[in-house]
Amino acid sequence: MKNINFPMLFLAILVIAMFVAVGIAISYQNIWLIILFIVLGFGFMGYGISLKKKK
Repeated sequence: MKNINFPMLFLAILVIAMFVAVGIAISYQNIWLIILFIVLGFGFMGYGISLKKKK
């Protein structure tokens, strides 16, 4: 069985949480929160991909 990479797991959960927050922001019809959470979600995802490429 492989060991769990907890920092990458936390980063993946954080990205998912950002996109869930986009859905919540859509329900509140707040454009600024929608834009903020989309940018944060893609930013965290890009950071995770760059970390994976380094390994």
